[in-house]
Amino acid sequence: MTDQSIDLTRAATLATTPHGFIGRRGGVSTGIMAGLDMGRRGQNAIGPELAENRRRAVAAVLPAATLLTCYQIHSAEVATVRAPFPDTARPRADALVTDRPGLLLGILTADCAPVLFADAQAGVVAAAHAGWKGALAGITDATLEAMAALGADRARIAAAIGPCIARASYEVDDAFARRFEAADPANERFFTAARAGHHRFDLEAYVAHRLAIAGVTRVEALGLDTYADEKRFYSFRRATHRDEADYGRQISLIGL
Repeated sequence: MTDQSIDLTRAATLATTPHGFIGRRGGVSTGIMAGLDMGRRGQNAIGPELAENRRRAVAAVLPAATLLTCYQIHSAEVATVRAPFPDTARPRADALVTDRPGLLLGILTADCAPVLFADAQAGVVAAAHAGWKGALAGITDATLEAMAALGADRARIAAAIGPCIARASYEVDDAFARRFEAADPANERFFTAARAGHHRFDLEAYVAHRLAIAGVTRVEALGLDTYADEKRFYSFRRATHRDEADYGRQISLIGL
């Protein structure tokens, strides 16, 4: 895939803020990661393919902005950003928050849920990586707290949940389900029966629920399944099921 046409999805709730959930089309990576792959694979250096893919993503959302990402660790850790930092000094966190113009916050995913936030009136934005571990640990709650510390008001914050693995594609075992039910018995609602000893988990609905009970009244879930739509999205689980050597990552961006 070398077509420069970026596959960018925007959320109506974030319409007044530069943002985009970007799929795999429109990049220069080749092989099983063909397209706009943003994966780092443990490397500090940015190679030429990744550099070009990053350039295209930034140009599609907020041209001339400085792209900032974090070293994602499946946690509830949030980094508040007040100035650009070297790419080699990315904070170990799963969300970035800022109130500074010209900074473009990016989250990489390949089945986990990317969540973008904005209080347009306060001029505060955030991007969070909500895999099941981070979602259960409270990454969205921690992001909202960091936004409030910069002057955002939960009553004004809008959030959008981008492409992630859908319930129909996400089979988990009993032990997985018990983790969520131990945190709150009502979490049973996010699981449906599958084969013996297994369930299907609705990550998107769970993240939307966490946002709602935290006081966010404008939550948009895009309903895009990374596993099922190979032409548009990378998927860790799909690559694992195929026993592929690696998998790509898409990026979600928001800035001021």
